[in-house]
Amino acid sequence: MTLDLTHLRTWIDRTETVHDVATAVPLRALSATLDREDPAIDIGAEVPPCWHWMYFLPLHRQSELGPDGHARRGGFLPPVPLPRRMWAGSRLEFLAPLRAGQAIRRTSRIADVRMKEGRTGPLVFVHVHHDIHAEDRHAIHEEHDIVYRDLASPGEPAPAGVPAPQDALWRREIRPDDVLLFRYSALTFNGHRIHYDRRYVTEVEGYPGLIVHGPLIATLLLDLLRRELPSAQVRRFAFKAMKPLFDIAPFSVCGRMAGDKTVQLWAVTPEGHLAMEASVELA
Repeated sequence: MTLDLTHLRTWIDRTETVHDVATAVPLRALSATLDREDPAIDIGAEVPPCWHWMYFLPLHRQSELGPDGHARRGGFLPPVPLPRRMWAGSRLEFLAPLRAGQAIRRTSRIADVRMKEGRTGPLVFVHVHHDIHAEDRHAIHEEHDIVYRDLASPGEPAPAGVPAPQDALWRREIRPDDVLLFRYSALTFNGHRIHYDRRYVTEVEGYPGLIVHGPLIATLLLDLLRRELPSAQVRRFAFKAMKPLFDIAPFSVCGRMAGDKTVQLWAVTPEGHLAMEASVELA
């Protein structure tokens, strides 16, 4: 395998624009998946922060998928020849509300492609900027970090974890199972087999169980905030994935106020390590 960073960097500044309608049914379905007791979600309802991930879905034909269930490399994203692809984190700014029923548009741009040597080999980072407009009003700016890496070697030890904070004001236990992961994969039209194909994820990629989606963990963190502070308005949200979570054991989502307008959120592995850390700036 050859990594030609010069070639991959020719993707920088490539753009694509996609259109959608913020229909209400995916919002109702995600509310049910998160086990919420929301009032009826209908036309005009405000889309909660990060629930826009239910839109602009990648509608690749079946023949365009690779062996891992993702679209084959190339197209808008650069063709990084490393088998593992992960959502490493995002930084979002919410500028105006999205509402169910609106016509929405997303323009995406490859902002950067970088490579560095990690503990187990090369890592390629692709940074994508998304700007979402709702009926021509700029609603969301999102910076999305994608990391590509090689498969783990047999017997390779897991990296040491960072101990999670112990000063949570709010805590909720999440019991992931294959039904939860399947429903979220279906809602986001995510064919990546690591989230639903146990044989593939354990035998091919070498993980101990099905992997909980990074954006699902981020959504659960924001859902904790909504449960504890229902009237809070999120202005900015940033998160970083630290360690994977699996469907073989419960994990916790936690949070606390860090200032008058700032909130610290984090997800904790069953061993007490940080799985994801996040920060929120309230309006």
